[in-house]
This record gives sequence, C-alpha cells and structure tokens, in this order.
Amino acid sequence: MKKYDAIIIGFGKGGKTLAAGLAERNFTVAMIERSDKMYGGTCINIGCIPTKTLIHSAKLADTSASWEQKRAYYRQSVARKEEVTSFLRQKNYRNLSDNPNITVYTGTGSFVGPDVVEVRMAEETIQLQAQQIFVNTGAETIILPIGGVKDNPKVYTSTSIMELAELPKHLVIVGGGYIGLEFASMYASFGSQVTVLESYSELIAREDRDIAASVQEVLEKKGITFCLNARVQSVEGTVVVYQDAVTGKILQLDADAILLATGRRPNTAGLNLPEAGVEVNERGAIIVNEHLQTTNPNIRAIGDVKGGLQFTYISLDDYRILREDLFGAGERKVSDREPVSYSVFIDPPLSRIGMSETEAREKGLNIKVNKLPVSAIPRARTLGNTDGLFKVIVDADTDKIVGCTLFGPESSEVINLVAMAMKMRQEYTFLRDLIFTHPSMSEALNDLMNL
Repeated sequence: MKKYDAIIIGFGKGGKTLAAGLAERNFTVAMIERSDKMYGGTCINIGCIPTKTLIHSAKLADTSASWEQKRAYYRQSVARKEEVTSFLRQKNYRNLSDNPNITVYTGTGSFVGPDVVEVRMAEETIQLQAQQIFVNTGAETIILPIGGVKDNPKVYTSTSIMELAELPKHLVIVGGGYIGLEFASMYASFGSQVTVLESYSELIAREDRDIAASVQEVLEKKGITFCLNARVQSVEGTVVVYQDAVTGKILQLDADAILLATGRRPNTAGLNLPEAGVEVNERGAIIVNEHLQTTNPNIRAIGDVKGGLQFTYISLDDYRILREDLFGAGERKVSDREPVSYSVFIDPPLSRIGMSETEAREKGLNIKVNKLPVSAIPRARTLGNTDGLFKVIVDADTDKIVGCTLFGPESSEVINLVAMAMKMRQEYTFLRDLIFTHPSMSEALNDLMNL
C-alpha cells in the first residue's frame, strides 16, 4: 500500500488547483483520474471549453451557404474544438505529472476504508492511503428510462454529442433547460433544423416569464421549434415518439440525431462511499458542511459532486475555501459566496445574478423593477444584435440590488459588474452614476439602474 499526504479523486478545476497548491507546500499528492480523455476535468474536455469553442464557430457560420458547405464548416469547427481541448488536456496533465510531489493514476478510484482508496487501472489494481482525501468526481448526465434510448447510436448526451462529426439535418433535443437551449442555439446557427421537446408547460421555469418569452422569441427567430407539454414515450431508431400532455395525442418526429438534455446528477456511482463513512442526500450529492467536510471529517468534497450550482468557478472557489481552512484562519465558507452569477451561452447569452422578480415578490420584498430592451442600447445597434431584454430588481427599502437578469450581447461580461456591485453592497445608484466607456454594453447599466 502506497501512502500519500493527500489523495484527490477527480482531475477537475478544484482538484487540480488543490493538487498544485498542496505540492507547493511539499505535500505528496496522488491524483486519480478514470480516463486519459478527462485530464483537466469536465470544463476543458466535455463542458465549457469545447461547447463555447463550437458556439463561437457557430456564431460565425454563413447562414446563406449550401448544405454541403455547412457540413464542411461544421467538420472544420469540430476539428478546431478537438485541437483546443487536446492542447489544454495535455497542458493540464503535464502541469501535475511534471511535479515531483504529484503522482497521476489513470484508473477508477473507490473507497475500501475511511482513509484507503483502491485504484483499478488497466494494468493493475493498487491501494493508496492518506490522512486527507478529496472527492472531485463531478456530475453525469441523467438518462431517463425511455424505451429505445440505451445503446442507440443516434441518441447522444451533452458529452457524447461533442464527438458528433457530421452536422445533423434535424436535431431533436429532449429537454428545454439551459443545456438544451445552448445546444439548440448552437446547432441552429450551424444550419440544423432543431426541435426542442420540453415536458413542462413553460420554458426555463426558473426565469421570469418576460425573460423566458424573450428567449423563446429570439430562438424561434433562429428557426428553432419548441414543443411544450411534450412527454417522450420512446425512441424507435431515429423516430422520437411523444405525447402532448394537453391533448393526449401521440406524435412522432423523425430525427438524424437525438440529444438528451435532461439534467445532471452528482457522479458518486462506484465510489463506495459508505465504506468511508461518507453520506449523500436524497439527490445523491455528498453532504458537506460550510468548510466542505463530509460526514467523515478527513474527507472533503469539491465541485459538482456535492450538488448545488454546477459551474467551474464554484469548483475553483471550493479550492479557496479548502486553502483557507487548511492553511489560513478558516474564515471563508460556502455561504460567503452568495449570490453567484451565471450565463447561458445561447445567442445572445442569458446571464443572471440573485433573485428573479417572481422570487423577490414571493419573499414579500418591497421591490422596484426596471426593464431595458436591448434595442435601446447604442452598442447593440453597432453590433447588429438588438434582440433581448435587461432587467433589474431593487429592494425599495434599502436601495440594494437583489437581482438582475441580462439577456443580450456580451451579457456574460456585463453581469460581472453587477455582481461586484452586489458583493460590495453598493446601492443601485452606484451603477446608475458610474462612468462607462462608450459605446459599450456595460454603459446600458446607467439606464437600467435609472429607477
């Protein structure tokens, strides 16, 4: 049995940053990653980087091109995506493997005791022991029990569709959440006919209805078809069979490719957590305290595996919490980071921080609300993209911003300014009166905050 100061299961953002940080302090570290295609974690290999690379390429696609030209451009875009991810994957591997204090094991890790992890590799199975163990195994796609889905070569997840080399003429997406909408927008821009089947009566139910309506309108202008109240019954080859929950009618769609965008769940299968004394909640997420300790205080969880917001920057902030707890005063904790902004990279992107108007009213807050159509922003005119809506919610009693949703070009950057103002506990007038460059999308905050 090999002994280390620390074992990290999973090569994601928080885990790899932690490994480097521990090694700098002369800790011996074992990094376990089950696949040589996942060095660097989800973001680099199957998440943010490849999808946003493709989304950028899709935005530059020639909508007037022939189908054969669109197919060729898509193949070029996939090849470019592979170059980017391969480069970053190898760079991340070398960053750790070249460190004399870090040993990278490519295999599947599972607990055989409270401080022992077994690693099953292609050539051998070994056991590792450490006083500090960190679980960073991410999340996996939820596969609904739909007949005809299993082992169907035409059915993809958000992971496997990253390897789709041929542009589908008709892509059917099961699930109208954020992931589904990103892929819908991207493939529509590449030139595919896209149909989204959403089982609920509303699209992106987490957002206010005016925002959701604006999103749907913009995506429909791209040629995307939305079928709400659509309950998928089965997949028969390339045919998706679904029921309209309102009329009860059974309908069919023929597709070239089918994407399951039905959510993600913590990836804990095979970890054998009970053997380590680590408990999970009803959703299968590892239970942690404010300092990311599990029910075994010597084992901590980082990133998506503990549930909550599934973003790379949350995993990185988990590392900061661990760093402060292990080597600092331990004052940083999970609850400190709220609120957290997020962006959905449809075209244009949808970004949000804090509460929606609906949530604020449900909490009984006395609020002021202002909206600004993107068409009223000069910079949007110069960009030739005037679709979307900006919206802010302010507590009328304190003049503090409690929520902001930006659906428009460059919103993924502008939302960070709102986040900073909220973190600094500034009143909305701070952004209303701030001097911005012109023309810029950020200067729209002057008008949006003019309540």
